[in-house]
Amino acid sequence: MNILVVKANNRPASEAVSSKMYETFMENLEGVNVTTYDVFAEDMPYFGQDLFNAFGKLQSGEEMTDVEQRLLAAKQKAMDALSAADVVVFAFPLWNLTIPAALQTFIDYVYAAGFTFKYDENGQLVSLMTDKKAVILSARGGIYSTPEAAPMEMAANYVKNVVGGVFGMEIVNEVIIEGHNAAPAQAEAIIAEGLKKVAEVAKSFSAVTA
Repeated sequence: MNILVVKANNRPASEAVSSKMYETFMENLEGVNVTTYDVFAEDMPYFGQDLFNAFGKLQSGEEMTDVEQRLLAAKQKAMDALSAADVVVFAFPLWNLTIPAALQTFIDYVYAAGFTFKYDENGQLVSLMTDKKAVILSARGGIYSTPEAAPMEMAANYVKNVVGGVFGMEIVNEVIIEGHNAAPAQAEAIIAEGLKKVAEVAKSFSAVTA
């Protein structure tokens, strides 16, 4: 089993709960091939016109600029990492109601027709990653699981809609730690309970190969 862990928080685990979730997952994983793709450590220029210019120059054989070359290399590296994985684990925070920009860039790289999805002859979307499983590990200091606040949560929902809804991965586990900033008196217990669930998820994958 090949597990890809997409780490999307560069704050230390002592300060960031989603970073601690990543560390806890890694510490409890045994007997599998695991690769971390740290979106903050990778060279990942933003997705935009430079990438489309690079595609054009690739076709025509024109010389590319530095940023165009970097974009093509970064996009290919992200796609290769995703292709090689049986299970993809996303560890990320809710920042300002959404995901960190670096994680958005990773998703932009792999969200590609002919790679993660396609359209059939009737114009219907067909998912191309149905052979892969996904795990969602996310932290948010506020409480967004209530009916009133749930529509504002655009981090875990977004990632699930992309990898599950469009790419077709089976989302087999989801651990959300929330409310530790909203309820500081309960923060330690909230985080500990969540990390216990993260450890159990990691061990479930370890057991598969035992």
